[in-house]
Amino acid sequence: MAGMLTGIRVLDLSRVLAGPWATQIFADYGADVVKVERPGAGDDTRKFGPPWITDETTGEIVDAAYYASANRGKRSLTLDIATTDGQAIARQLAAQSDILIENYKVGALAKYGLDYAAIAAVNPRIVYCSITGFGQTGPYRNRAGYDFLIQGMGGLMSVTGERDDLPGGGPQRAGVALADILCGMYATSAILAALYRREHTGQGEYIDLALLDAQVATLANQGMNYLIGGAAPKRFGNGHPNIVPYQAFATADGHVILAVGNDEQYARFCAVAGCPELASDPKYVTIAQRNAHRDELIPKLAAVLRQRPSVEWIGKLEAASVPCGPINTIDKVFADPQVRSRGMRVDLPHPRAGTLPSIANPVRFATAPIEYTHAPPVLGQHTDEVLEELLGLDADARAALRARGVI
Repeated sequence: MAGMLTGIRVLDLSRVLAGPWATQIFADYGADVVKVERPGAGDDTRKFGPPWITDETTGEIVDAAYYASANRGKRSLTLDIATTDGQAIARQLAAQSDILIENYKVGALAKYGLDYAAIAAVNPRIVYCSITGFGQTGPYRNRAGYDFLIQGMGGLMSVTGERDDLPGGGPQRAGVALADILCGMYATSAILAALYRREHTGQGEYIDLALLDAQVATLANQGMNYLIGGAAPKRFGNGHPNIVPYQAFATADGHVILAVGNDEQYARFCAVAGCPELASDPKYVTIAQRNAHRDELIPKLAAVLRQRPSVEWIGKLEAASVPCGPINTIDKVFADPQVRSRGMRVDLPHPRAGTLPSIANPVRFATAPIEYTHAPPVLGQHTDEVLEELLGLDADARAALRARGVI
């Protein structure tokens, strides 16, 4: 069955995470994604190990697991765009593509004749997305952008981590590169919007997307709390700035998350926990009142929750429709029966490792389900295939390019 984006071609000039995350989504949806990489080196993340993908026969290191997280389903073409021949090939491929995604520094591709103006001249229908740390304009436009820096500059770390007045307090980055990932998802949705308009107008588009902008946009309620309330939000550790109780609590044998989202759930929790007086006390009846008195309420709830083991709390609270759950390590995530039933692990054929595990796309299409065709490609795996199929270059022509170091 054809994927949702079968017939769409993506020329992927990005590396590391934000751009590759977006292009992996396009590959999942059925697009033909041609990943352009430096000969002999490839995407930087191929070296971001350990852990490593290894050859099933020799044990030789092939690529890092990090690289495998964002490059499933693509075709790898090695091409030196610093050469005149490499630039010509890239422009020919762009002329046959619907989408081009790049994350070079501002203006860097112009010297290669691969900037938007040059590509639009040969393909006015192309949707061209530039991902940078700070965008094409503004005083920071020439700075390099990295996820860690963006999480700090964009405010995420100011609201992540334990309270400053508690042990371990201080700013903390998220455990995954959220600025990159969220920017990649914005890129995907923006490109799809541009493709939709192109179907009606025939007009391509240039998209200027910045990691910092994406991080600021996803401050969500915390950003609005500041814009409307006037005070910069603080860190609450595992607590929530607006909802109480909505955090992790220690139990008799571990921890449990209590995610009480409304007053009815709170009353049911108190009934199950055997502390109805904490539900009827006027200071704790509503979310706003519980928030105002959180410093006296939380210790009382903590004392109650420490009395029973986690599994008992989860069973009783789930039966009463009170949102709660464990804090799983990642091995327990992939062993969870719900995660397993949803098929969130997929095993894909790999040319050297034999079979490689991958984390499935969470989208479930009813009429065009995602088909996972192959694992992230090894460096240059599809160079000959792409050049012959798309540009008609025969074996002699490819050998000549290879001899000159172009591919």
